[in-house]
Amino acid sequence: MTEALNTTATATVLSVVIPMYNEEEVLPALVSRLRPVLADLGVGYEVVAVDDGSTDRTAELLAAFRLGWPELRVIGLRRNSGHQAALTAGLDRAHGAYVVSIDADLQDPPEKIPEMLALARTEGLDIVYGIRADRASDTGFKRWTAGLYYRLVRRLAGPSVPAQAGDFRLLSRAAVDALMSLPDQQRVYRLLVPWLGFPSGEVRYERAPRPAGQSKYPLGRMIRLAVDSVTGFSAAPLRIATWLGGFAFLVCLALMIYTLSAHAFQHTVPGWTSLFIGVLFIGAVQLVCVGLLGEYVGRIYTAVQNRPTYFIGHDTGADAAKGPFRAGGDPTVPSPASPPGGSADPAAPVSQGLGRRS
Repeated sequence: MTEALNTTATATVLSVVIPMYNEEEVLPALVSRLRPVLADLGVGYEVVAVDDGSTDRTAELLAAFRLGWPELRVIGLRRNSGHQAALTAGLDRAHGAYVVSIDADLQDPPEKIPEMLALARTEGLDIVYGIRADRASDTGFKRWTAGLYYRLVRRLAGPSVPAQAGDFRLLSRAAVDALMSLPDQQRVYRLLVPWLGFPSGEVRYERAPRPAGQSKYPLGRMIRLAVDSVTGFSAAPLRIATWLGGFAFLVCLALMIYTLSAHAFQHTVPGWTSLFIGVLFIGAVQLVCVGLLGEYVGRIYTAVQNRPTYFIGHDTGADAAKGPFRAGGDPTVPSPASPPGGSADPAAPVSQGLGRRS
């Protein structure tokens, strides 16, 4: 049985990982465009659809499509864990020598996948980014915030982060294994992948409007992504807190000189306004600094907890035993005697929902 599973994994040249959350409206269009593209490649492939705890008919439709599409593999998470966590689940369990990640909304064209694969194979690249050369389909506010985000992360994480590159990319097996070995829990792949430093290339395309459904990245999630990006890759906010503290000290020093001068000339009553403003300013700076420290302390707290980033409910793939999992969706805990990365002990007790631990 193990030899058959290994043969299947080796024969898979390409894995396409698609995180999904409430995508029932766009799912038929996605299948109708993606399936012929992959069939024309002439290589063994699998489509790993990760259902991130959808509450609509996404899981039902995936099960129906799988009846006539054996290459479609469905991984269901026990609860909604977030886009990056769902992407992690798919990358963790993909078999392909190359792995493409793409969103289900069809704003990133699946027709570019053959070009990405060909570029990686002919030039020996480990990473091929999908670059959004034209975002005319997005709103003006979306384009402005996206531009601000990429300028910010490129300044903090370095110019290796490609501008206008989302989660549509191709990774080699070596790049995927390197990513999965990293200890990060709150992952932002837009920054992690360039940080690896693997040979990379680009494929440009025009970003299309979403054909159906609604965006799963509202303003709140965009802000959370930006915060995770900044705090996960730079200590600059802590240095900002230091500079704010120094500036506040200078302001307090100036106010102290003003207060002593006013007292010497017996003009203490007029100083009430400046004193009041100074107290408000110092209080605001203190709150900002405490908030910045809280973000980093929160990340340390999350790392110390070492909780799984996702929970597997089921995996329709034949080889669901990758890592500490086995087929049927019930994860098992590896035996203490098992070597790192080895197979799980069949006699080990079943744990309810252990996902990937960093």
